[in-house]
Amino acid sequence: MKVAVTGGAGYIGICAVEELLDAGNEVRVLDVLLHSQEAMAEHLEGLGVELVRGDVRDPEARSRALKDTDALVHLAAIVGDPACARDPELSHEVNVEGSRSLVRDAMESGVARMVFASTCSNYGRMADPEVAIDEDSPLAPVSLYAEQKVGIERALLDEDFGDLKPTCLRFATVYGAAPRMRFDLTVNEFTRDLWAARPLEVFGEQFWRPYVHVRDAARGIALALASDADDVGGDVFNVGHSDENYRKLDLVEIITGHLGRGEVQYVSRDEDPRDYKVSFEKIKDRLGYEPRSRVPDGVAEITAALEKEGFGDPFARVYSNI
Repeated sequence: MKVAVTGGAGYIGICAVEELLDAGNEVRVLDVLLHSQEAMAEHLEGLGVELVRGDVRDPEARSRALKDTDALVHLAAIVGDPACARDPELSHEVNVEGSRSLVRDAMESGVARMVFASTCSNYGRMADPEVAIDEDSPLAPVSLYAEQKVGIERALLDEDFGDLKPTCLRFATVYGAAPRMRFDLTVNEFTRDLWAARPLEVFGEQFWRPYVHVRDAARGIALALASDADDVGGDVFNVGHSDENYRKLDLVEIITGHLGRGEVQYVSRDEDPRDYKVSFEKIKDRLGYEPRSRVPDGVAEITAALEKEGFGDPFARVYSNI
């Protein structure tokens, strides 16, 4: 297929593009390079990817990206709770209005397949801590970012888009080393700070979250596009593994165990708006999806890269979406 990937120069995006190319697809990327990703742009073009430098809100850029494509992977967004809270107006323009315009243009352009990147944050909080949430569980977003993702999901799953068949993927919290690195994600941030011998202050250590390696997230995207459209169209899948639900306390123990050191202070917080374990059995049973990495693997690869100075200054702003 010829696949358009919005946000293809991002943390997940670069890995997704590489997976799609490895599967024999032709890829075109639409990315505004918001986080100084010129090196990523050169990397993509070196792989033979056509890069459209533009904003998802720009009709001309959308048209260029979607021309003669068979499928769309929509990753472009103002990503994460802090970034959306910092500029709610921008996040609405990009995450809501930009997404709706992109879907409309894709339908009018005759695009047949779509993968929409959503988030397990949509679940908000478990009603029963003993029961993992699945795709049929109620959605209870507690952040602007999750509210926006839920809104687009509902539109994609409930509205009629003609021949366009959308699939929504709710990703667990992503971690691991990638060409466009992020250190504003929990596992990556904790690993960097403890490796650098910085004191780590942890809030809400007892609350649960699911995690998935960035390359496994990318593999989930490629797998959804490679699956029969009738099997995945109009459906939603959690992307991760059921044994990758952790508390922050568990993450700290994994990281300090690997490093053999770490100064950590736990700050009591009795209430956290997000607390959820997630089941990933649906994508495993329906699509045969099985992540290849676990959190200890991600910690080890990040530590090895830090030791080799593979990120330069790991505290540089370029490694954060905020």
